[in-house]
This record gives sequence, structure tokens and C-alpha cells, in this order.
Amino acid sequence: MTITSRNPHDPADVIGEWPAASDAEVAAAVDRAAAAARGWAETPAPARAAALYAVADALTERAAAVTGLVIREVGKPRSEAAGEVARGVAILRYFAQAALLPDGDTLPAAPGTLLMARRRPLGVTGLVTPWNFPVAIPLWKAAPSLAFGNATVLKPSEESSAVALMLAEILAPHLPQDVFQVVLGAGATGRALTSHPGVAAVSFTGSVPAGHDVVARAAGRGARVQAEMGGQNASVVLADADFERAATAIAYAAMGYAGQKCTATSRIIVEDAAYAKFRDQLTSAVAGLGVLDPGQDGTLVGPVITERARDSALAAVAGSGGTVLTGGTALDAPGFYLAPTLVELDSPEGPLATEEVFAPVAAVLRADSAEAAVRIANDVRYGLVTALFTQDLGRALRLADQFDAGMVRVNAPTSGVDFHAPFGGAKQSSYGPREQGQAARDFYTETRTVTIVP
Repeated sequence: MTITSRNPHDPADVIGEWPAASDAEVAAAVDRAAAAARGWAETPAPARAAALYAVADALTERAAAVTGLVIREVGKPRSEAAGEVARGVAILRYFAQAALLPDGDTLPAAPGTLLMARRRPLGVTGLVTPWNFPVAIPLWKAAPSLAFGNATVLKPSEESSAVALMLAEILAPHLPQDVFQVVLGAGATGRALTSHPGVAAVSFTGSVPAGHDVVARAAGRGARVQAEMGGQNASVVLADADFERAATAIAYAAMGYAGQKCTATSRIIVEDAAYAKFRDQLTSAVAGLGVLDPGQDGTLVGPVITERARDSALAAVAGSGGTVLTGGTALDAPGFYLAPTLVELDSPEGPLATEEVFAPVAAVLRADSAEAAVRIANDVRYGLVTALFTQDLGRALRLADQFDAGMVRVNAPTSGVDFHAPFGGAKQSSYGPREQGQAARDFYTETRTVTIVP
């Protein structure tokens, strides 16, 4: 099988073609990683930290080139692409420092004895990552894995192969050979990696079906596994919200980067007393978003990743009924462009209200009370992030506890993520431990209890 990466802004522009790694090649990569893992685990933490700082400096030096490749390969608008690279640098520096955290605890013991619980690396970790954040997601998985002493094998999405290879090129000079490797391919390559008995832990970000398969393969053989599988995120707008602030935040959270974020707003649920006014204000904000070449300054939306993704989004709009308030059509351009689309629904049914569409498309729904809005927000199989817009702090605190989501954001867009805070969702959005922040150390290390009796 050949992996072909195309520019979604100009599909005639082929970024590269590579052979997909075979099962034997994946196994060979894992074997090389296993051979390198012991030496890396025994490398003093300050040296591992220094290596990650050096990678951060190298990424900074090549930021313009990486940003340009992100724009070209996945169609991310320039401002977001540059921001993602900067976030990658910050992630590397954060986990370089985290490598120097205490590696365990001493516990009460009998007089004259010592009882310790110390952390140690797992060995080899396998990472399976999506195309939409081709720098940040691989690094927020790989940086803690490496910081805490694991060898790491990355299988990126086939749509972001070139960016992954550039990342490997940046990391390689600062790490021992085979401590970080990339294997290219589609689902078969990911299955070979996550099924390999030499992979002690698997971290996955992607779709629900693929995530369930990864969990079954990894957990079934006793490996650690975490899986982030997207969302159908709601922004709830109450009658006392700051409408202008909410409309601006939600329009970008739903349509920015063509809605291709697991934290994008998919549903806007508005309290009845504010519905008509806010619907019109949000429609105006969405209609005003320019859909331009992602390489141009000021672009906020850009293309969707493939023609199939655009067709699927249009089918979801057609299959949900309701009234299209703005957008709803493909744009007459060479790339895979779709006008930012809002659809007013009479009831929370159909694909726009129940499934992750992953495009610049969102549903607008009416709720007769704040409590009804919470029920609608919760009545999906996902639970990644929910936003609530209100100026009543007491009400915000009360309602925030009622959302079935791993993250709740008040007067802020669903699409914000802090890499130093735990990241993950509820229900079918996530499986296993949280990612990022100090939660990452819990996943990428295991505790050994040591008793010393003189």
C-alpha cells in the first residue's frame, strides 16, 4: 500500500508518497525500540530533560518550515498552524522540566527500615495520532513518554505523514538511536503497532470505532491504553449571557479550522427567552467568517481535509432536516471547501445533533429552560467538553456540576485546551487515564514499591 498526502487547498499538490509499513516492519521498529529502551531508561533525568530542551530549541529554529508544512498538508490556517508549533515548543519544555519531578515517595515503615514507592518507565509506548493537530498531539504524547524514560513509536495519520517525518527529523539528533521512531500507514499499520506484545502502553486519538478497536487489542493483552475519541460538544447559552461575547466565541469554536477539532462546538443550545435574538446574532457572526486560502493571513476557516469529509458533512446537513441559516453548500474552488454552516433544528435528532461531523457545521437548538438545556447537552453518547455562557456565577457553578463532560468551560469556547491540565472526556469520548499535565506521568510510568531492611 502507498500512502499519498495531498494539499486539501489544492488537491493537485501532492506533498509526498511513501510505502505503508508492513507488519514485519512495525515489529522490527518495536524490537529496535525495545533494545534502545533500557539505555534511555537508565539515562539520568537531567540528561533526558536536556534532550527535550534541545528538541524544543530545534523546533523553534525550524518553526517557519514546520508551520508552512502544516498549512500545506492539513489546511490549517496560518495563525493556528503557527500557534500549534509554538504550543509544541511549550509542551516539550514543560515535560523537560517534568522529567525532574521527584520520582517517588517514602512511606511510613518500621523503625530502622525504609519503604519507598518509586516510578519507573514502562519500556516501549505506541502512539496513534490524527491529522488535525499534527504537531501538538504527537508531542503531547511523545514528550511525556520520552521525559519519563520510554522508547516511543509513533503511527501518525496518513494525511499528516510529512509533518510526522519532519518531527522525527527534528527529534533524531537529540535522542539516542531508535528511542523515537515513526511508522507510516493507515489502519493496518496502527493495528500492527497496538497489537504488538512488545508495546507496553498505547495512547490513541481518533474516531470512536478505531478507538474501540485499539482498546480491545491493547487491553486484551494487558497493555495500558488511553483513547480519546472525539466529541459532540455543546455550547449552552442562557438568557442572561453576554450575547456579543458568546456569539463571537461560539462562531469560531464551531467553524475555526473548518470545525476539525475534537473540541469544536457541534451544538448550540439556547434558552428560549434568548433564542431568536441570539440565533440571529450567531448567524451573522458565522456568515462573516471568511473562507480563504489557509496560507493567507487572517484566514480562520480553510478547507476540510478530504472530499469524502466534505461530502459526509453535506450528507449530515441533508439528513438532519431543519432550516439552514447560513452556508450549507460546497464552495466553487479547487480545494475541499465548505461554507460555514448553521442549521436550526426543531428537535435534537439526526446526525447534526447526535454525531461528530468534523466540519464547519453546527446545529442550533432551543431549550425552554436552563435545566432542559443541560438535558439536551447530555443526551448524546459523547462527553468531551461543554461550554456554558451566563453572567450568573452561582448558576454557572451549579450547572457546571450537571454536565456529563470531562471538561466544562464557562464563558469560554469549547475549543480551548491547556496542555498543563488533565485532558479527556466522559462516556464514549474517552477511555482510560487522562492525558497532559501531571496526569501524563501516571500513564507513562509505573510504581515499584521497595522495602529495605538493614
